[in-house]
Amino acid sequence: MAAALTLARRGLGNVAPNPAVGCILVKDGAVVGRGWTQPGGRPHAETEALARAGAAARGATAYVTLEPCSHHGKTGPCAEALIAAGVARVVVATIDPDPRVAGRGIALLKAAGIAVATGCLECEAQSLNAGFFCKLDGRPSITLKLATSLDGCIATRTGDSQWITGELARARSHLLRAEHDAVMVGVGTAIADNPQLTCRLPGLSQRSPMRIVADGRLRLPLTHFLVRTACEVPTVLFTNAGNPAERRGAYTRAGVEVIEVPSGPGGHPDPVQAMKRLAEKGITRVLVEGGGQVAASLVHAGLVDRLYWFRGPCIIGDEGRSAVGALGLDKLKLAPTYALDAVERLGDDLLEIYRLSR
Repeated sequence: MAAALTLARRGLGNVAPNPAVGCILVKDGAVVGRGWTQPGGRPHAETEALARAGAAARGATAYVTLEPCSHHGKTGPCAEALIAAGVARVVVATIDPDPRVAGRGIALLKAAGIAVATGCLECEAQSLNAGFFCKLDGRPSITLKLATSLDGCIATRTGDSQWITGELARARSHLLRAEHDAVMVGVGTAIADNPQLTCRLPGLSQRSPMRIVADGRLRLPLTHFLVRTACEVPTVLFTNAGNPAERRGAYTRAGVEVIEVPSGPGGHPDPVQAMKRLAEKGITRVLVEGGGQVAASLVHAGLVDRLYWFRGPCIIGDEGRSAVGALGLDKLKLAPTYALDAVERLGDDLLEIYRLSR
């Protein structure tokens, strides 16, 4: 199952709105077929594995990271495909919470006389597809990525920030982009840093996510790189209602999708409504790269599921710019709390990975 989860990760950022699933077929102690969800969400992992195994699938055990689907969509149910192939046993990591499945796939397999086991590496499988699970609740999962000094600053008092972290950390950040459906920044960060927000790792340029800018007053210049390249990489602006129609039209003509949402705290686009709209578009995983106001609004709303905190080996001081804006907390017990999951060393930098605990 661990190997199947590794295969499933290949689909992250590339299969929305579907989950990223891996499947391995084993017979007589040998792997006879492997599959993972293909770009765009189809073919499914089980279909791929069965096609590679061919006749060897009969009598095999299938290890699947998510319950095989049982409903007819653009493809036939994977549960029926496994039955038709004659597999003898299916090991499932976690139940599919989609109401169209939710135990029905397992019921089909058992009714056909196939032995079924569930719960193998269940927590790992649920973590891997947290975005798909969150989407069923009306929002994508959100990863906040911060690159700071040791004392939590993202820039000096003059705004100088390139580069707090080194090449290995920046490459790891690009891999994060490849694993997410969308990457989001605030308009202040977009203007100050002029980021491309694409994946520029060798061989993964086609995995660049949708680019999103939170821009309540449509301040992003029409000459900005993100606007000029909107026809090449999908780009969305979240803005407040009431902006001039001529201004909105200029972005639209440039290929930018402008989405109006109600105003939230401080007059910025409401983060809850923005995430709801992304889920409606089929987005399951959002990577947020700053700035401080966007980070604060999402943390305050309880929407940040995971933190990827890169720390460079320098100290900037209290006149530096904080990674997270004001949260308005008076009591420590009200502070959002994250549990440390992993630490990676990237040259002289550290990456700490946290998940929301309360």
